[in-house]
Amino acid sequence: MPKGNFQVPPPQNCKVKTYAPGSPEKIELKAALKVAKSKQVEIPMVIGGKNVRTGKLKSMHPPHEIKHTLGHYHYGNSKHVEDAIQAALKAKEGWEQMPWEHRAAIFLKAAELIDGPYRAKLNAATMLGQSKTAYQAEIDSACEFIDFLRFNVHYMTQMYAIQPSSSALIWNRTEYRPLEGFVLAITPFNFTAIAGNLPACPAMMGNTIVWKPSNTQIYSAAVIMEVFKEAGLPPGVINMVFADGPSVGNVAFKHPDLAGLHFTGSTKTFQYMWKTIGENISRYKSYPRIVGETGGKDFVIAHPSANADQVATALVRGAFEYQGQKCSAASRAYIPSNLWKSVSKKMLKDLKSISMGSVEDFRNFISAVIDEKSFDNITAYIKKAKRDKNAEIIAGGNYSKTEGYFVEPTVILVKDPMYRTMCEEIFGPVLTVYVYDSKKFDKTCEILDQTSPYALTGAIFAQDRAAIAKATNKLRHSAGNFYINDKPTGAVVNQQPFGGGRGSGTNDKAGSMWNLIRWTSPRSIKENMVPPTDYRYDFLKEE
Repeated sequence: MPKGNFQVPPPQNCKVKTYAPGSPEKIELKAALKVAKSKQVEIPMVIGGKNVRTGKLKSMHPPHEIKHTLGHYHYGNSKHVEDAIQAALKAKEGWEQMPWEHRAAIFLKAAELIDGPYRAKLNAATMLGQSKTAYQAEIDSACEFIDFLRFNVHYMTQMYAIQPSSSALIWNRTEYRPLEGFVLAITPFNFTAIAGNLPACPAMMGNTIVWKPSNTQIYSAAVIMEVFKEAGLPPGVINMVFADGPSVGNVAFKHPDLAGLHFTGSTKTFQYMWKTIGENISRYKSYPRIVGETGGKDFVIAHPSANADQVATALVRGAFEYQGQKCSAASRAYIPSNLWKSVSKKMLKDLKSISMGSVEDFRNFISAVIDEKSFDNITAYIKKAKRDKNAEIIAGGNYSKTEGYFVEPTVILVKDPMYRTMCEEIFGPVLTVYVYDSKKFDKTCEILDQTSPYALTGAIFAQDRAAIAKATNKLRHSAGNFYINDKPTGAVVNQQPFGGGRGSGTNDKAGSMWNLIRWTSPRSIKENMVPPTDYRYDFLKEE
């Protein structure tokens, strides 16, 4: 077997394509959308490298065009979860024994496939299945996913290079072993890149995975599995199952070989899973690694010195891109009284120009929310605000689910900074604004910090550098990703490693070495070159 200190290709962030009129990428993407719309697909589970069909079919529809059927997927049960675990355990020895450069090559090839022949197909699947615009799909299912794969390989080599010092006659080494058992990856609907990264990065470190994608992301998840297979991923390394949460949890969380949980989703679900793992702790061979990124109630606070146009643009983009269905979406804003008139004027003008509709019409800025459950939850907040004398809807407020699950970008103005929509995660195109006395910036920072249980992202807008320094200090625990004069969305791999604290997760920073290291169990190895042959130490001798 060849040996060497191998250098992986230096990673660079993937360039975002513009999809400008007449561009090759726009022509290719429109063709891919047409092909996808022209047929219905049937998606099996993938267990041990084999397609598993149950005959229990569930249909998939674009959220913006619910009468159209994209296809069906085969729904599983607890038996299929158990089969997936056994397949992962069976594949484990061969996978963890594979030299790291071959594991790396598989995921580097996957990145190249997405960057090339699969780019339009994966973007089209994300657009149709999750109602993302071309640009939102491009920065997610293409660029971010590619960046995760390439940079994680880079971080892996950096981590392997971290070795202990050695003394005379001794050689010390650190071996970065995979965890003992299987890793359960549970992924959300809103980012195809997250759905791919959560099973891929533990697998890269030599772990084998049971992957449960969101039911509303299965259409693009199937393309991810297609890419992994073509890249050469061995059977059983990543096993994709479609089943309800209790069926997955009842099997996986009771299994003695559970080694880790990689999760992105709701705070309530994550806390329940953590509690369940704790209650079963005596069952496990080891202590499972628990890594999660959950909810957010992300903020923008403007100082009286801020530029009003910049604040307004950040609110429109940060709150409403992808229908506000980002963990990082700006959901609450604190605007000083001296700026509110200017900020609101530009924001309302911009919102009037925004078009909403099918993602297949590239002129639309936003589309539908993911499903009927989400639609009903979001509109319940809007309905209540319409009836509440302490709230005023100053933009949007309309919705319909006749053709798709459409909710207008909605801005609620409140008098109480502790109003419900300032505190609770809505996960939709709803922004709540509190206008504060411009002389009470410090007090408003304190209120902001105490309002929400979450601490994922946040932003400060100011021209006054002292105010920026003050807010950065006062809000140090309010956001794991903090933005200065920028919207609180759009974290880029290797530039802004992503994650938050408090109720927003374990802050293990996807897109960094700190996440990858959670999927290893280091072993310290000491080798004595000249072992002693006499038990006696010098201190035993008398003068």
